[in-house]
Amino acid sequence: MHTKAKDTLTGSSSVWIERLARLGYAAKGVVYAVVGVLAAMAAFGTGGRTTDTNGALVTIVAQPFGKFLLGLVAVGLAGYVLWCFVQAIADAENKGRDAKGIFQRLGYAGSGIVYAGLALNAVKIVRGVGGGGGSNGSQDWTARVLAQPFGQWLVGIAGVAVIGMGFYQFYEAYKAKFRKKIKMIQMSDSEKKWTLYSGRCGIAARGVVFSIIGIFLIQAAHDSNPNRAIGLAGALEALAQQPYGSLILGIVAIGLIAYGIYNFVLARYRQISTL
Repeated sequence: MHTKAKDTLTGSSSVWIERLARLGYAAKGVVYAVVGVLAAMAAFGTGGRTTDTNGALVTIVAQPFGKFLLGLVAVGLAGYVLWCFVQAIADAENKGRDAKGIFQRLGYAGSGIVYAGLALNAVKIVRGVGGGGGSNGSQDWTARVLAQPFGQWLVGIAGVAVIGMGFYQFYEAYKAKFRKKIKMIQMSDSEKKWTLYSGRCGIAARGVVFSIIGIFLIQAAHDSNPNRAIGLAGALEALAQQPYGSLILGIVAIGLIAYGIYNFVLARYRQISTL
């Protein structure tokens, strides 16, 4: 009897974790779509601005029923954080305990920490006690690391690692291995095609952003200047300042919108196992 009750409780918990995970992917989709739309508007001269995920939260709360909408996003982000830690601790993705598996699970934990900060910021904005921000967060932690022994080396290594993450995004976009995580059999041919397009374009756009952030981290390490470090908003602004910057920014912005759409697909069709 005790075992049956425990199994029922575990099953109930699993269902709620899956629901929160799907809401989390939807919330991510909203945030990245907003970042992409604002950047696209800036690129094509119709308003907008280059901003980061925190800036997207500020934009959401400024809309009609903004606090309610941002509250839903905050709940979704919290659900995504929970899912990240289930992936990391319970090994929901069956990555194993070898070096590669542990590294991937640490990556899930790292994502959980990042999105926990974003979820907390969303709550603060809803409550009207803070929020927003830009690249200062990147500059603050870079300054703290640079102040440590071997700080320049540590920041430089972090920059190389972020660039490595960017190139891995390119690899993932090319191979389209993300399809293995999606219930493709439940999709129509049209949905499969758009999932492939949005996934490849969105992940590749993230690769561009990661690579630029990594390059600036290496420059910050070389110059021992934390002000050289940038985040998502800074990476988009750097693109806009290049030759044909508006065109380049517009392409990456469309990619970020595609990444938002890809997360909506994950919210509906992602294979999620919590047991």
